[in-house]
Amino acid sequence: MCGIVGYIGKQQAPSILIDGLTKLEYRGYDSAGVAIFDGSDINVLKTKGRLSNLIKLVIEHPVSGTLGIGHTRWATHGAPSDINAHPHMSEDSEIAVVHNGIIENYMEIKEELLKSGWHFVSETDSEIIACIIDKYYKDGMSFEDAVFKAVARLEGSYALGIICKDCPEKLIAVRKGSPLVIGKGNGENFIASDIPAILNYTREVYFLEEDEIAVITEDSIAIYDKDRNAVNRDIYHVTWDIEAAEKSGYAHFMLKEIHEQPKIVRETILKRVPESGGIDLDNIKLGKEELDNIDRIYVVACGTAYYAGLIGKHLIEKICRIPVISEVASEFRYKDPILDERTLVIVVSQSGETADTLEALRISKRHGARVLAIVNAVGSSIAREADDVFYILAGPEIAVASTKAYSAQVAAMYILTCHIALTLGKMSEEEFEVIRAELYSLPSKIEVILNNKSVEKKLAAKYKDVRNVFFIGRGLDYLVSQEGSLKLKEIAYLHSEAYAAGELKHGPIAMIDENTLVVAIAAQEDLIEKTISNIKEVKARGANTIAIAMKGNTKIADVADDVIYIPRTMGILAPILANIPDQLFAYYMAINLGTDIDKPRNLAKSVTVE
Repeated sequence: MCGIVGYIGKQQAPSILIDGLTKLEYRGYDSAGVAIFDGSDINVLKTKGRLSNLIKLVIEHPVSGTLGIGHTRWATHGAPSDINAHPHMSEDSEIAVVHNGIIENYMEIKEELLKSGWHFVSETDSEIIACIIDKYYKDGMSFEDAVFKAVARLEGSYALGIICKDCPEKLIAVRKGSPLVIGKGNGENFIASDIPAILNYTREVYFLEEDEIAVITEDSIAIYDKDRNAVNRDIYHVTWDIEAAEKSGYAHFMLKEIHEQPKIVRETILKRVPESGGIDLDNIKLGKEELDNIDRIYVVACGTAYYAGLIGKHLIEKICRIPVISEVASEFRYKDPILDERTLVIVVSQSGETADTLEALRISKRHGARVLAIVNAVGSSIAREADDVFYILAGPEIAVASTKAYSAQVAAMYILTCHIALTLGKMSEEEFEVIRAELYSLPSKIEVILNNKSVEKKLAAKYKDVRNVFFIGRGLDYLVSQEGSLKLKEIAYLHSEAYAAGELKHGPIAMIDENTLVVAIAAQEDLIEKTISNIKEVKARGANTIAIAMKGNTKIADVADDVIYIPRTMGILAPILANIPDQLFAYYMAINLGTDIDKPRNLAKSVTVE
């Protein structure tokens, strides 16, 4: 959540900062601002609302300068407002700061500064950062020394961009618990929360790690740890193009990313299940020796990644016969989980920066557990700190509501399950060859669904006035229901719940009436009769029903009001196909309701605070 951009060089900073902030809109925000050093003073322009408001402000009040920092804020302390927007300045406008994260001890520092005669204008925790740096600076410290001393006092999570009026040759960046990258240019350098913000200007980046501080000039980048020891860091060359983060003619990033799923699933599978045979996990250390020493597995994640993880739990238990515990990352630490050196913890995160998931990883490692991360973002915190990494390589996912990353995560779970099963002798080579052939067919089958998306579009128009939606299913279909329900909540803002179909009569069926839409996932054909019975139950109470089933299933058409058919596949592989209609239905419902599909209200792409 939130976005930081910073620039130091010879070009005009305002346009670079605005361009970078535009590339970070997907992260979620409610206000935006820039601070530009014009040669004598730091000028701050900031406003609540969309970035278009800031652009208008910059046009109306033009400012020039080759040093600056910019920010898009997602409110944590203080309501969205012009005053609470970033950047924040020290009382005498000497220091300007942009901040992602939360300062947990800000009241302690604020009260100390108030007693010393300092004044504050905002309700934020971020303003105290500029003021405490300025206090030490006025006590006679250098700009750098003041930053190091101030940061040592901060508790919580933060990424910071800092400039000083008296030191226009320096831009300082700080990272603890919130992502920050440094872009290396020619006679210019950049900082940003994520690579797309600076990809128009450089492909060479450094990833700041925990408790690191970078002192940046237009010609140099010096990285230090918290004890001020110099850090040598390898540069990372970005291989994907900025076009990967553009809409490419689609109305929304979400629709583009939905349509990228055949390609992403194909690449994920072919990279790990090559046509030459076997399974290639690169350098992931999960051979027979390691697996023989595992008693239990945890799958830990948040949101959409958690639902992908649930599919992994189901598959590993069913096929590999290893106990798997699934946990929401935000609850993991509070449950005093049973962890030791015989535990494998699989953490799943698109961004690789999800705060709760990152903390679960660290808790697991402190207790001796082995951690395998399934992530999309190369060089992210989770990727760096895990023992092993399974990169899904889905490319930049800009829409807040995850689609292609989810499908790639589920594909990763299929591959991981097959690897474990083959290694432990729970699956024969012949059985694997059947699954391999079906895995290879999934991308083309996703394309079939996408080519028939007019079905979901028509159904969204038919049910656009519904306000209560139930998603139901059994077995793996129930897990698909949970993700489908989440998508409808995220982008259409509709009340939606997912239930195991057999649980309806244990309470939820009391809510069913003629104003309710029930979406029944019915792709597990060994459970189809049970699901049909549940459809009949809700129809008897007046509900409208949509079923998602495999092609050729005529029984379902006799009971459901509408049916969306997916190509036939093995039951264990059905979730990756059955989820596509859910994505499309949510998308077209959101179109009909006029919501902000790529940037839904109150949501952020990367949740970097707990």
